[in-house]
Amino acid sequence: MAAQQISFDQIIAEIRAITPRAEIIIDEVPAPQKLAPFAIALTADVLEDAATGRFVLLHDPKGQEGWSGQYRCVTFVRAAIDQSMAADPMLSDVGWSWLVEALKKYDCQYEAPSGTVTRVASVSYGMLEGRDEDSEMEIRASWTPTSGSGIAHHVRAWLDLLGLSAALEPIPDGVTQLTPNRR
Repeated sequence: MAAQQISFDQIIAEIRAITPRAEIIIDEVPAPQKLAPFAIALTADVLEDAATGRFVLLHDPKGQEGWSGQYRCVTFVRAAIDQSMAADPMLSDVGWSWLVEALKKYDCQYEAPSGTVTRVASVSYGMLEGRDEDSEMEIRASWTPTSGSGIAHHVRAWLDLLGLSAALEPIPDGVTQLTPNRR
């Protein structure tokens, strides 16, 4: 028996129904128009500028070369980190493992993952000399969900990655935050 097809409108409705944790503000933004026939894009910010991110879901019913399927999740997370973390050679591996573990937590079925984890440390000079040193980590990743079913879980995994990157404390199992936060 063939699996029931889910429409892109149903997928979008499931994504729009997600309520992230109270510290994360989500906005739906215009999606890229030329990458796929169907797309939705979200941005998210963690309060106090701890982290920011973007999630784009692309859908081409015919599939595209390099996707290994009809869908592609494209994500970006940037978070402020302290200088000692930026100097840690394991930071990139840890950042990627956060993504993989978040996808696993939500039982996301996917293939063809790719991405980069970048750490940046900045020191200011000249007229900017009074600024504090700062560091950040960027995680850029994409993967192909194996079907349209359950794509909202991929968004939830991205939100978990955003929270981990911002060093938010985990919410204990069975606890639900009540603050609505979609703009």
